[in-house]
Amino acid sequence: MFGKGTLRAATAITLLAAGGVSAETLTIAIVNNGHMINMQKVAEAYTAETGVELNWVSLEEGVLREQVTSDTATGGGQYDIINIGMQEAPIWGAAGWIEPLKFSDSYDLDDILPAMRNGLSHEGQLYAAPFYGESSMVMYRKDLTDAAGVSIADNDSWDNVKAAAAAIHDPDNGVYGACLRGKPGWGDNMAFITTVVNSYGGAWFDADYRPVLDSPEWNAAINFYVDLLSNYGPPGSEGNSFNEILALYNEGKCGMWIDATIAASFLEVDGVAYAQSPNAGNPVGANWLWAWAMAIPAGSPNAEAASKFIEWATSKDYVQAVGTHPEFGWGAVPTGQRASTYAIPEFQAAAGFAAAELAAIDSAAPEATDLKPYVGVQFAAIPEFPEVGSAVAQEMAAALSGAKSVEDALAASQKAADSIMKEAGYYD
Repeated sequence: MFGKGTLRAATAITLLAAGGVSAETLTIAIVNNGHMINMQKVAEAYTAETGVELNWVSLEEGVLREQVTSDTATGGGQYDIINIGMQEAPIWGAAGWIEPLKFSDSYDLDDILPAMRNGLSHEGQLYAAPFYGESSMVMYRKDLTDAAGVSIADNDSWDNVKAAAAAIHDPDNGVYGACLRGKPGWGDNMAFITTVVNSYGGAWFDADYRPVLDSPEWNAAINFYVDLLSNYGPPGSEGNSFNEILALYNEGKCGMWIDATIAASFLEVDGVAYAQSPNAGNPVGANWLWAWAMAIPAGSPNAEAASKFIEWATSKDYVQAVGTHPEFGWGAVPTGQRASTYAIPEFQAAAGFAAAELAAIDSAAPEATDLKPYVGVQFAAIPEFPEVGSAVAQEMAAALSGAKSVEDALAASQKAADSIMKEAGYYD
């Protein structure tokens, strides 16, 4: 049943089956990104060994967040396993919305990168297991920058990045200088925008959790963002998220892309180089930190089977199964999750992005600071943030499309955020 390269994964699956997983069906809500799509194919072996059927519900990022949040908060019971991230996991765990995770010793929890383990835990208890983790970095076409006589350095200035984008921008030949997220969503356009704001010295809230979106730092960051994409980005950028830009990049239409490090696993063009995220003088928070993780909604009748599947799907053996899979290989394994992955020689040989990715993850700074008095890089780890971030996301998309001025969009953002935080009781 299994090829030579999948023996380790097969052994792990067999052990799980011996542990008493009964034949049943697990309904799993996943984001429609490449690693999750690959998992559906790899997990056919899991079903073959255990008899557990897997019903996959694959959703676009924003839709997934909305549906999973609604179902989990109301105890809807639609899913046995859900994809969530660092914003939700500790909050939902503390609220009792998701089950605490406990795995066997062979899982090697200490192998999970500390940034991922900490971000998915509450008071030391893991509530979601990272399927893959990421920071953000610059992915650029070195052939284009070399031809234009420009370069992009680690932690470069935004001014130099804009100059490089201008130099390689060639829309007559179908190449755009910079492709960046513009689709509205607290985890879509606001993920990238927040890192730009951070690098300009801005923040979402002050120490009293009053929004500060009308600050000079926000104004400077958003004007820069709108100017960069309006002049050197593809048309319709306000509709582009991760998958849309990945498609553009692989069609040879993007000179540079600043986004999730995980994207490097799926780039198919030659000559890609990597650099640590730019900043405008404040490097703290210039690159984000995230994990797409797997959690079990509280009260799931299939919690035991769900836990066993999550343990397998986030294990070292799963990494081996992908690396040795005839359709995928070592360049397509889920990364940003386990330290041991970065020590695998086959992975090192296949993944030219590995060192840059790990450096970005290690340098991300989610801790609260005097400038940013909340946990989180591209989000704030408070229950109200998804509502605040979603409202502001719509305004930023309006500014990018030209429907509003930056100043009007920020004024509307400040008003909306202030109303939400007042209603939540942070201040009168």
